[in-house]
Amino acid sequence: MHKFANPARFMRLSNIVLPWITGLTILLFALGLYYSLILAPEDYQMGNTYRIIFVHVPAAYMAQFGYGVIAVSSAIGFIWKHPLADQAARATAPIGAAFTALALLTGSLWGKPMWGTYWIWDARLTSMLILFFLYLGYIAVWQAIEDQVKAAKIASIVSLVGLVNVIIIKFSVDWWNTLHQPATLMRMDGPTIGGNMLIALLLMIAAFNMFFVAVLFWRIQSLILQRRIRSLRLQLGGGLG
Repeated sequence: MHKFANPARFMRLSNIVLPWITGLTILLFALGLYYSLILAPEDYQMGNTYRIIFVHVPAAYMAQFGYGVIAVSSAIGFIWKHPLADQAARATAPIGAAFTALALLTGSLWGKPMWGTYWIWDARLTSMLILFFLYLGYIAVWQAIEDQVKAAKIASIVSLVGLVNVIIIKFSVDWWNTLHQPATLMRMDGPTIGGNMLIALLLMIAAFNMFFVAVLFWRIQSLILQRRIRSLRLQLGGGLG
C-alpha cells in the first residue's frame, strides 16, 4: 500500500473517486430515509419511537469503527512510518467524535421513553461516553504539540491504549447486567429484525459508511494542503532570513 502513500498520488486518486463516493452517499441516504420513515412498519411495542435506531445504531457503529481506523492507522504510522497513516488517523478523529456525540444524543432521546430517563450509568452508555473523551484527548494531543512527529507518536500510544475501551463497548451487554439491548445485527443466530426494518437499517449503515469515507478523504486532503502551506512558509521564511 506504500505506493498510495505519496501525498500527490493520493490527491489525484481521491479527486477522481470523491464525486462518486459523494453521489453514492446521497443515494444511500435517500433510500435509507425512504425505507426508515415510510416503508419500515411501526413497531408493535415501541410504535414509531423505535425509528431513532436508524440513526442511533449506524452512529454508534461508526463511532467504534472510526476509533478502530485511528488505532490501525496509528499502528501503521508508528511501525512502518507510512507517510499518510498518521494524517489518516488525525483526520478520522473529529469525524469519530461527531458520530460518538450523535450516538450519545440519540441514545438519550431513545432512553427517555424506553427507560424513563435520558441517562443512566449503564455499562454500554458509560463506555461510549469514555470513547467520546478518548476522541477529545486524541484531538487535544495533536493540538497541544507543535512538533508533528512527536505528536504523531504520542497520539499513536493514546489511540492504541484506548482501543481496549472499544472492546469493552462491544461486549459490555454480554459481560454485565445492562439495560441496553443486546446486539441487533451481529448475532450468531442472525439479526433480530427483518423485512423493511432490516433493509432500512442496512441502508443507513451503508450511507453512514460512505459519508465517513467522503469526509475522511476531504479532511486528509485538507491536512495535506495545510502541510504544504506550512512547508512553503518555512521555505520562504528561511529564504528571507
